[in-house]
Amino acid sequence: MTIPAILPGDIELRVSAQPVPYREALEEMTARNAAIAAGEARELIWLLEHPPVYTAGTSAAIAELLDPRFEVVEAGRGGRYTYHGPGQRIGYVLLDLRKRARDARGFVHALEGWVIDTLADFGVEAFRADGRIGMWTQDIDGREAKIGAIGVRIRKWVTMHGFAVNIRPDLAHFTGIVPCGIEEFGVTSLARLGKAVDLAQWDAALVGRAPTFLAALESPCPPETTA
Repeated sequence: MTIPAILPGDIELRVSAQPVPYREALEEMTARNAAIAAGEARELIWLLEHPPVYTAGTSAAIAELLDPRFEVVEAGRGGRYTYHGPGQRIGYVLLDLRKRARDARGFVHALEGWVIDTLADFGVEAFRADGRIGMWTQDIDGREAKIGAIGVRIRKWVTMHGFAVNIRPDLAHFTGIVPCGIEEFGVTSLARLGKAVDLAQWDAALVGRAPTFLAALESPCPPETTA
């Protein structure tokens, strides 16, 4: 599959071939977010990798930074500490929700669904877990483990940050933090699950499911139900 430069709705799709330093990406993403809000730039979905880095969300607790062996950057997104590094596909999603349903919860729900559906294309059954944002699956030891993280910020109804999916990162790098503040569950990857997937294959499958993701943003998220 040839990756298009423009997605439906005139959304720019950018795929960076080389790792982008986190601070550099954050600066560019922040500027693009403001330009989209001002009507001066196209919306953007940016697929990339970072050199190893720990990022701190707005709820990060210093006790969860166990071994700061890599640079630590305050990200400005929601959530706690997260690791990013080679072999992990980052998706920064900068969309104007004023054009769609103005629904922050629905945006996160749709992001999760986009990644879960793409994982299914590679034979990985992933799911949402109550009270735990992100994408989860059954690890090789039979326990639940996180295979993808979500962290977003919405400014003037324009989104930024997005998701991170573990394709084939060094999972030992996650031991420097309590990932997303959740101690009782581990992290896994497509490679650990025995799935030989490269970034180009992942990107093609993800982009193939982009129209369904974008369509989901047109309607508010269904209300939460309680038992």
